[in-house]
Amino acid sequence: MSGPGPRVGVVVCHYRQPAQLARTLAALAAQTLPPVSVVVADDGSPQPPRPAPGPVPVRVVTQADLGFRAAAARNRGAAHAEGDVLVFLDADTVPGPGFVAALAAPVAARPDVLAVGRRRHADLSAAAPGDDPADAPQLPDPVWLAQGYARTRDLRDAGPGDWRLVISAVLAVHRSLFDDLGGFDERYVGYGGEDWDLAYRAWNSGAALRHVPAALAWHDGPDWAGRPESAAGKDSEGLRIAALVPEPGARPVPLPGAVPDVLADLDTTATGWEAAAIVHGVLTQTHRDVRVRLPGTDPRLAELFDGVAAPGPWTADQLRRARARLAVRAPLPPDALAGAMALLTRHDLGRVEITGPAGEPRAVLASTRAAGRARRRGVDPAAVQEQMGVATLPGP
Repeated sequence: MSGPGPRVGVVVCHYRQPAQLARTLAALAAQTLPPVSVVVADDGSPQPPRPAPGPVPVRVVTQADLGFRAAAARNRGAAHAEGDVLVFLDADTVPGPGFVAALAAPVAARPDVLAVGRRRHADLSAAAPGDDPADAPQLPDPVWLAQGYARTRDLRDAGPGDWRLVISAVLAVHRSLFDDLGGFDERYVGYGGEDWDLAYRAWNSGAALRHVPAALAWHDGPDWAGRPESAAGKDSEGLRIAALVPEPGARPVPLPGAVPDVLADLDTTATGWEAAAIVHGVLTQTHRDVRVRLPGTDPRLAELFDGVAAPGPWTADQLRRARARLAVRAPLPPDALAGAMALLTRHDLGRVEITGPAGEPRAVLASTRAAGRARRRGVDPAAVQEQMGVATLPGP
């Protein structure tokens, strides 16, 4: 006999959608696994919603209307929700009766899973709360999502770039993973991007992605791509993602600025020209999306590399978003980092060791995915790196 299901808190993002919200709350009240709490995260509606009393407690939290701030609203809702598993819905998305149970199950079983449900589209304008959305006129579903889920076996075979298959309108995450990632990034203002960003950071921190087809919910209206305002919105979304997500598919041009792809540190006692030669070797890599941090407080190096090297410690945001860290002991040939990154990402390795012609150590490239897993498990990162796999890239 199976025990009780996981304790689930649902966060519903809302803005001036009273009729749609009523349908969604009615559907949440009819779940086979009732949530322990429902929080309506209102993004500054002129009149905050007043949900009718029901079998599941519903709380409304609001924020000022300072533009489309879904990321901030969801974070506010999560902070007030109860439960170990957080499920995120949009007010215009009506869950089927088994939605919460199906979507929460893989997350409860494995807290390092970020799960996304199946969102279908229908015209629900004539549907009353409690009506079956499947009886409403159906609209086309996004082909690219279906193709992506088929290609990745519902994200079991997800690889770099497949974080784009995660949408926050039907999303579940364990609270421990949500807190470890820092929640949604509130720098995303305007439609879109905050869900892909969270999924990228989850993937980059070693979490697993899963698509749960049984977790079905119905969106009221067409997919974003079918709406007139989608072109301008996608343009803004793409620019935001390129600034904050260093994965090459999001950033086709290397931008080794505030959020680099690789963080490089000198793992050496070298000083003066010897240290400068090592820094030069990093700056001349063909993999250009890399930023190097200067060793120590040598004012001569600070003057020489002013504006092109990092003078202080890495920020938490840089450490969370960079795909790898490079510890450099000796000057590297120009293609070394590109070759090491190709090995690391193609085979999802924990570490790549770069050696010289005689096998002498030159640098170590360590995966952020391995570091994230080690952090959440409370173990030595080297142990996780070994578990994921270690390769050696011999130098010329």
